[in-house]
Amino acid sequence: MIIVPIRLRGSRQAIRLLLAASVGVGFGAPAAAQGTLPPAAGVAMDRPPVLSAIDRVWAGQTSRFALAVTDTMIFVAYYDANRQMTVASRPRRGIEWVYHKVDSWLGWDSHNYIALAVDAVGQLHVAGNMHADPLVYYRTRVPGDVRSLTRQTVMANAAAERSVTYPVFLTGADGRLVFKYRDGRSGNGNEVYDVYDAAAQRWSPLLARPLTNGEGRRNAYFMGPVLGPDKIFHIAWVWRESPMAETNHDLSYARSRDLIHWTRSDGTPLALPITASTAEIVDPVPVEGGMINNNTIVGFDHQGRVMITYHKFDAAGDTQVFVERREAKGWHVAQVSDWTGFRWDFRGGGSLDSRLRVGGAVPVGHDEIRISVVRDGKPIDFFLDPTLKTLRETPGTTLAEQLAGNGIPVPATMELNTVEDPGGSGIAIAWPTLPPHRDQAAQTIPEPTILRLVELAPSR
Repeated sequence: MIIVPIRLRGSRQAIRLLLAASVGVGFGAPAAAQGTLPPAAGVAMDRPPVLSAIDRVWAGQTSRFALAVTDTMIFVAYYDANRQMTVASRPRRGIEWVYHKVDSWLGWDSHNYIALAVDAVGQLHVAGNMHADPLVYYRTRVPGDVRSLTRQTVMANAAAERSVTYPVFLTGADGRLVFKYRDGRSGNGNEVYDVYDAAAQRWSPLLARPLTNGEGRRNAYFMGPVLGPDKIFHIAWVWRESPMAETNHDLSYARSRDLIHWTRSDGTPLALPITASTAEIVDPVPVEGGMINNNTIVGFDHQGRVMITYHKFDAAGDTQVFVERREAKGWHVAQVSDWTGFRWDFRGGGSLDSRLRVGGAVPVGHDEIRISVVRDGKPIDFFLDPTLKTLRETPGTTLAEQLAGNGIPVPATMELNTVEDPGGSGIAIAWPTLPPHRDQAAQTIPEPTILRLVELAPSR
């Protein structure tokens, strides 16, 4: 076999590796991880895409696949037609895929997505198929060679790795690979961060204590960390009292320059672990207040000020989109939508088929801010002025919607899932599946669908 050398791109590439995607999935995992960000992850389709088949894949429900792109290589991790976790690689200028199947098989749980990253020396890291399960993690022995992936039974702390959910790889301020996950269960969990020494090929805890602690009574559902234009990592989250989705409450926020020392938005240090009583509460949304995990999305305005998009019930009981912006005097809240008769009254456990997904604030033009959402499958773009007043609401679009009209067939009752490389390569993957089924087995099993590579810009 020929091993293709890997040239990693800039240090900021990996931080966004798993933090921006557009995938139609339910609300079981943080959007950052599961890819529930609607529209506009940075790839515009101004000409027909180049499509090529990768493999036939499981289509019984959505469990997010993973994509990593370097200067020379493309890596994809997914569940094949037999539900077996598979990792494939291909040179960006080539057409032949190299495949490797690992010893992990998907059930019916949509939480069990896959995370994928390439470290500073070109080794591949893969984690996934976990929902309060023991760690499932693989690392290559030979840079770039997916067939050298080997299962690692312990990463950094065996005791904390017995009940893992929501794996995310990102890059710290010092360029080292970081792995974050939840230790525990919905309504009772902690947020854990580990850091990787690429030269020694060894993981160790990044934080002496978990970032958050639910104190045995709740857990935090995070969006981020997101590296802002201010070179600061920003996170937003909700607290959840139980596995029941309606028990989300209290929009919270913290920031850090190094992922180790955390502060409130005014710079006041936060002692770790952060608890519900010590967190900075941006909006004290109550239990059953219409706010859900996944939909607390971090964005920025033209001045680089952090903004958080989320939704909750208004005074009339309708679901509305809101945005908070950190300004000199504190948080400024604005209601973005003004819908009448729309109420998403979600309840219960398991992965929900979402009625509303929100995206982060994006500066556009000279002085406008765009917030993209998907409501009942319909993409919508809101445009705000610098004071956060809504100027207009217009039809939006998603990559999945564009691809469905450009050569990718989507069977009836299925939705097209996409994961984009937010590093700007113009590369994505797309595959149709049935929607989430509250993590319960269905009565029938659909035929496998095709996982496709999507090239919106020519490979280098």
